[in-house]
Amino acid sequence: MIQHRSILKVADNSGAKGLMVIHVLGGSKRKFGFLGDVLNCVVREANPTGQVKDSEIVKVVLVRSRKEYKRADGSYVRFSDNAGVLIDNVKDKNPRGTRIFGPVAREVRDKGFAKIASMAVEVV
Repeated sequence: MIQHRSILKVADNSGAKGLMVIHVLGGSKRKFGFLGDVLNCVVREANPTGQVKDSEIVKVVLVRSRKEYKRADGSYVRFSDNAGVLIDNVKDKNPRGTRIFGPVAREVRDKGFAKIASMAVEVV
C-alpha cells in the first residue's frame, strides 16, 4: 500500500536510485497504490551517468510492496521493500531500463506489463 510521499527503491538500471511518490494514477480521489499500479514519482537521487536526472518526474510501476496483498486464491504475498520500475508511458508499458533486479509480483504481468515480468529474475 503506497501513498503520497512514500519512498521507493528502484528495481531497474535506468539510473535512478531513489523515488518519492507524488501521485497515484487512476483518479483524483485515489489514495493508495498496490502491486502493478502506475505511480507518478519524482527522482530523489540519480546516477550522474544514467538516463534520468535528479528531480525528474517519471512514471513508475510498483513491483514490490511491504504491505501484504491478498490474491484471489486466498494466499498473501509480501516483500521486504517497496520498489518500482520506471516506464516510458502508460500506453506502451515499456521499461526504461534494460535489466530488472529482484523478484517481481505476478500482479505486474496480470496488469499488462509482460515485458517487465519477462525481464525479471523471478516472478512471485
